[in-house]
Amino acid sequence: MSSKSRLDRAYKNAKHLKFDDTSKIILFSDCHRGDNSFADDFANNRNIYYHALRHYYLEGFSYCELGDGDELWENLSFESIFSAHKNVYMLMKQFHDEARLHMIWGNHDMVYRDPKYVEKHLNTFFDPKTGNDEDLFCDIKYHEAIVLEHTETNQQLFLTHGHQADWWNFLFWKWSRFMVRVLWKPLNVMGIADPTSPAKNYTELIKIEKRTKQWIIERNNLITVVGHTHRPRFPEPGDIAYFNDGSCVHPRSITGLEIENGAISLIKWQIITSEDGNLKIDRFLLEGPTKLADYKTE
Repeated sequence: MSSKSRLDRAYKNAKHLKFDDTSKIILFSDCHRGDNSFADDFANNRNIYYHALRHYYLEGFSYCELGDGDELWENLSFESIFSAHKNVYMLMKQFHDEARLHMIWGNHDMVYRDPKYVEKHLNTFFDPKTGNDEDLFCDIKYHEAIVLEHTETNQQLFLTHGHQADWWNFLFWKWSRFMVRVLWKPLNVMGIADPTSPAKNYTELIKIEKRTKQWIIERNNLITVVGHTHRPRFPEPGDIAYFNDGSCVHPRSITGLEIENGAISLIKWQIITSEDGNLKIDRFLLEGPTKLADYKTE
């Protein structure tokens, strides 16, 4: 099956969500939440991510996570990840309880495409304080893709992880997972990068982007938002409508895409030093806001 066929299938089977100019949506991906070990890349940015996500919760945003949220290649179970970052998951639970959480699986959490696995591991968690299983993400559904459809203009935004254009990490993800667990995780602790990761292999990254852009062209320049490569992309109107929200494991920063007032923006959250010498987490606008209507093709 080709990259085109895999993307076609993801688009055909995507969950459709309605939105309008009053909708507020934050898109993050590639959090790679781990077990707080030396190999847990997310641990370095956990406070930044929590602060940003809490901001979006209080501001009434919906949260769409575009895959690789949980690092289930390096880690054997969700339970160890949950224990390491419980405060993050309890915040995500608040989004879920208010029907504001929408999840997509990527190659590092592809086990979530199995509803039985999701039900077993994500519906509840054991609370040692009560001695009972408590509700977590009850009845949550993971999707390969989501299509946001504007209620008035019918304009569509196609959201997926993007590994469909990466034949190795889509077709042979189990082999990649095995290699990461037995070889690259311990080497990662010593600073040696996994060559199968497109985020750390520039040549492969460019190939993946090229395949995705070709698919977008064939789809009449359908606005497409992915992650996977960890490289933020924000096109100008008239260019190929290929967006990438980056990742949450950049050095000392996270990036994402905001949709608000019918416009899209690329943003970064990072730790900065204030004039009085205190550290604080701040939001920076990198690109936009640009009206989504400006990307509409006739």
